[in-house]
Amino acid sequence: MQTVNLVEAKAHLSRLVDMAKDGESVRILRRGKVVAQLVRDEPMRKRIVVSALRSLTDAMTQQKEAAADTVREMRDEARY
Repeated sequence: MQTVNLVEAKAHLSRLVDMAKDGESVRILRRGKVVAQLVRDEPMRKRIVVSALRSLTDAMTQQKEAAADTVREMRDEARY
């Protein structure tokens, strides 16, 4: 973990952000005390509720023809 003072952080913010993006934490000090820390952001992922997904797909009506045939038909209709 790297530690920098506030003046240095202002001068080199892009470099410090890149370091945080690459996984290295950066602490920012003001008058010798930690006031902020840059860390890599981990996107929050929602858990998939399998039972809800299954009930949704079970309620859908079956297609009469294959999806590939539908796409080919749509593609051919768009040609001049």
